[in-house]
Parts: sequence; C-alpha cells; structure tokens
Amino acid sequence: MIDTSAFQGKTAKYYTLGCKLNFSETSTFARMLSDMGVREAKKDETADICLINTCSVTEVADHKCRQAINRMARQNPGAFVIVTGCYAQLESEKVANIMGVDLVLGSNEKADLIQYLSDAWNQPRNLNEEGTTEHRHIFHSVKTKDIKKFQPSCSRGNRTRYFLKVQDGCNYFCTYCTIPFARGFSRNPSISSLVEQAEEAAREGGKEIVLTGVNIGHFGVTTNERFIDLVKALDKVEGIERFRISSLEPDLIDDELIEYCAASRAFMPHFHIPLQSGSDEVLKLMHRHYDAALFARKVKLIKEKIPEAFIGVDVMVGCRGERPELFDECYKFIEALPVTQLHVFPYSERPGTAALKIPYIVDDREKKHRAQKLLKLSDKMTYDFYAAHIGQEAEVLFEKAVRGKAMHGFTKNYIRVELSPAQVKEEYDNQILKVKLIDFNFDKTALKVELL
Repeated sequence: MIDTSAFQGKTAKYYTLGCKLNFSETSTFARMLSDMGVREAKKDETADICLINTCSVTEVADHKCRQAINRMARQNPGAFVIVTGCYAQLESEKVANIMGVDLVLGSNEKADLIQYLSDAWNQPRNLNEEGTTEHRHIFHSVKTKDIKKFQPSCSRGNRTRYFLKVQDGCNYFCTYCTIPFARGFSRNPSISSLVEQAEEAAREGGKEIVLTGVNIGHFGVTTNERFIDLVKALDKVEGIERFRISSLEPDLIDDELIEYCAASRAFMPHFHIPLQSGSDEVLKLMHRHYDAALFARKVKLIKEKIPEAFIGVDVMVGCRGERPELFDECYKFIEALPVTQLHVFPYSERPGTAALKIPYIVDDREKKHRAQKLLKLSDKMTYDFYAAHIGQEAEVLFEKAVRGKAMHGFTKNYIRVELSPAQVKEEYDNQILKVKLIDFNFDKTALKVELL
C-alpha cells in the first residue's frame, strides 16, 4: 500500500525526448502523480519532483538526454529527479552518476514508478566529498531478457488526440538499432483491456486515438491475438471518431488489414511505414525483414484500395555499407513511389550493434548531403499531395488555438489545415467540422480552409 500523504501539494515538471510512445508514457506518469496529489509546476516555479523520459535512438539523442537531466536538476535545486526511458535502460550507471539524480528506472522498473518513488522518497540523500547531496537511492535497470512488464498508457497530454499504447518491445534486432536492448522483447496487453481504455477516452470526450508502440504489427505475440482483430474491436468503440496507426513494418501489413481500413468506420486513410532503404543490398545489411519489391507492392495496394491515403515513410541515410550507388538506387526507388512524406534520419553509430562490423563508413558531410536531397524530394511529394486536394471538401478535427491566432487541425488523410483567426471560435476545439480546402498558407505548411 502506497502512502500518498507525503506527496499532497507537491509539484512536478516533466521532460520527454524521443518518440510518441515516450510522450504517451510521460502523460500517464503525470496522471498517476496527479492522482497522488501532485500538481504540475508552473513555468517559473521550482518543482519538488522532476521526471525525464529519455531516448537513445542516436548519439545526438543521448547527448540531449544528458543535457536535459543536468538542466532539470540545476533549475530545480533540491528536487527529486527521476530518469527513465531508453537511455536510462542502456546507460543506467552513467545516468546514476549525474549530479542530482535520485532514481533511475529502466524499461521493466518504470511500470512500478510510483512504488519506487514512494520507497525512495524518504531515503536519506548521499553526500559526496564536498558535502553536497548527490542522490537518495538508485535502481538500475534489469537485463534485456528480464524486461517483461507492460506499462499501460492511454493519454491525451496537451493535444486533442489520445495516444493508446498497444505494444512494447521488438524481436527484430536490426543491425543499426538498440531498441530491443532498451525496451526488451515484443509484448502486449489484451484486446479487451485496450478496448476498455479506448472507451474511457471516449467518455472523457476524446475524438481521435493514435495507436502507439515499438513494433505494432507484432501485437498479439503474448496473448495469441492478431493486430487485425484489435483494429476490428476498436473500430466498434462508440464516441471515438478517428483511429490512426502510428507505424507498421511493411512485412507486417497484411492485405486483410488494408482491405479492412479501406472500408472502416473510424480507421483513417493514413499509413506510416518504415522503409529505411530502397536498396535490397542495404536492407540485407540492416537485417530488415522484407525487400524493396514487397514494400512497393504494399504501397501500390494501399493506393489501389484507398487512393486518398496519406503515406509517410521512414528512411535512414548514410548507414554502414551504403555506397553512393546504393543511395542512388534508394533515391530512385522512393522517387517512383506514390508516397506523401519522408521522415529522414542520418545513421548514428550505436555501441553494441551489429552494424559496427560492416566496413564501409559514410562520413557525416555525405550523410547530411543525402538527407537534404531526400528532404527536398519529400517537400515536393507533400506539396503535390496537398495541391491535389485544393478545392475539395473535407472533415477536420480542430485543435485548440492560442487566442488571436489561427486554428489548426487535420483532415482524415492527415492534411494539416489552417482556419484564419477571424473564423475561429473557442467551441471549435476538439470538434470535427466540414471545410473547403482553399489554398496554401504563407509558409506552405498547411492548407487554408473555409467552414461549410
């Protein structure tokens, strides 16, 4: 039994790095602390508790994590500092040695964050040689094979849409990736428990839910269920008007799922598919589970069944072994695909990964050049996709606007729209309204709309 009396009236600050899954989990932690009587600290207020949820996808991410931890500890002297997330799992001892850190929770321990916090809260702080307090108590992360707990999460945070965590971990072990080491093997809750969470979001007024996870297509490995059955069950949840799937591996997008989404009540014509490379040779070096032909077939089928679909694609540039001619092959492959937007990531060396054994190395300048070339292609693809919809009518879920500013939202197929301040009304927040798509806004990041 946790005694919450010690936390009544305390304040907390949160900082999240990395993916949507991390943001969802942080939001859940914030809600749990709120239930204990902890309120979120104001911007210029010193917090009693600081929680940093970390990422370790690149070396840059690691650096940003260390900066965030140091900054939070420095700006909130005396605060109880908790660090969790992927960097905390992979580098728990390094994190534990950062001045001011009180509690380090890996991917298994974060499921019991409140219990660990309660146990450590009243522990005396250790003193260093200068007599300065360092930390109260440190919990190191367990080994990857022992990460088995699942932390449920369905949270809205500060945005209109909810994020429902349906899966965690990964069994793929791609040569460049540390995610399986940071989050453990694939695991998931039951369909019935996820439906209950979606129903609760609907009761709270939620209109849109994004399904999040590490490798969502592997849903069901721990419950002997299927992802398509989860989709069908969620589609029946009354009150939720829109579901989006954050990311699906191409080899796990079965034709039945595409067929179902094409006729679905609430699953949007919006797919995000990691490609990583359009070169089969590079895909083999990465230990990906598909080839370029399979990827192209999936994209073609989506466009055949759902012509208006928005398709986002992850691409990694400059990985070991990506010789210039292989990048050119990748570029030409993507250029020929009917996709909407590219998320481009320069390859980053990660300690302990199999990619370090691949001999050919791309220098940072060349990585940057390749990334810029693909981003330019992405801008053209997105512009063309938006332009093709000008003059059409659409339904938009609007998000809260700053007073006197334009209001933004997204169509079913993820076109960002902008409603002029003159048309904005407070009651439009979290409402689905019919609009006409007029033209690009000034910086071409959205389409201006008129209400119908």
